[in-house]
Amino acid sequence: MSTDKLTFLFNWKNVAYHLPVYLAQSRGYFKEQGLQVALLSPQDPSDVTEIIGSGKIDMGAKAMIHTIAGKANGFPIKSVGTMMDEPFTGLIYLKESGISRFEDIKGRKIGYVGHFGLIQLNELTQYFGLTPNDFTAVRCGMNITQAIKEGTIDAGIGLENVQMVELEEWMKSQGKNPDDVKMLRIDELAELGCCCFCSILYIVNEKYLEKNPEKIRKFIVAVKKAADALIENPKQAWEEYKQFCPEMDTPIQEKIFERSFIYMSKDVANVPRDWTKVTNYCKRLGIVSNDFKPNYTNDFLSWSPDAEVADPDAKQKEVAAYQRQVATGQTSVLARVKDAQPILAAA
Repeated sequence: MSTDKLTFLFNWKNVAYHLPVYLAQSRGYFKEQGLQVALLSPQDPSDVTEIIGSGKIDMGAKAMIHTIAGKANGFPIKSVGTMMDEPFTGLIYLKESGISRFEDIKGRKIGYVGHFGLIQLNELTQYFGLTPNDFTAVRCGMNITQAIKEGTIDAGIGLENVQMVELEEWMKSQGKNPDDVKMLRIDELAELGCCCFCSILYIVNEKYLEKNPEKIRKFIVAVKKAADALIENPKQAWEEYKQFCPEMDTPIQEKIFERSFIYMSKDVANVPRDWTKVTNYCKRLGIVSNDFKPNYTNDFLSWSPDAEVADPDAKQKEVAAYQRQVATGQTSVLARVKDAQPILAAA
């Protein structure tokens, strides 16, 4: 079988939820498809959409809101699948900061990752009797956790399955209560009805896609096989990921994996309902024009996507309850054995 080469750029440094791609690499699923995939990490996560849009890299991973915004800004990118669905995203803070409501950001230093995080914060102020001038915005990139620990910011935008985990573990190391790490979810503050604006997608340069549709189909087949393996035996998948990427072999990364598992996409498909909601949200934020068409496709899936959840709000409440059990050690995907009671992501 001839080998096709493909370059793939992650959205960040190696993190637990990248597992399906690394598993496809380590188990030879890409090779089975006749693909040779070069896996790369960015120096600056903010550059990913531009690098892929410019054609310097073929494919990559990026959050939905950035994928939409990148297309609106003239970068020809399209999502061909989903790596991680709807991670809870919001304003993370410590109880000792005195923050308990969004209104409490007044006079505070608030961290954000990139340009669109600031747009989100500024837009939210109008619903809570504030203006963008009522707080000091601090661009932290992906270093929200460190900025909170150092006191550079009072709160910052992050993920429940990443930055909250890091802060909870830090609180434990300080002899403090990890329950004092709190989050105000942006989807609830903005009344979005979903957390999907930070779903992590498989994106591709559109010109590359037009010329190489078969390569993209092969890539999606390989990561779907890896996603199936992850759901079937998470413990084995995690052990293999640590062997392939030794930097993952830390207690914090293991906890991030535990908290990420529930969000991992089983069918690798783009969810039309989520795309509609996030596109409308982006229109509300002024990121895209009113005639913007969502830049995604499921045409490269050779299987039928899972049915959309009938009651997304109820599902998110169920996920939140499950995540609380994971956070408090009441349940563990790594302790799950085959044929045991399935967890939500595998149900």
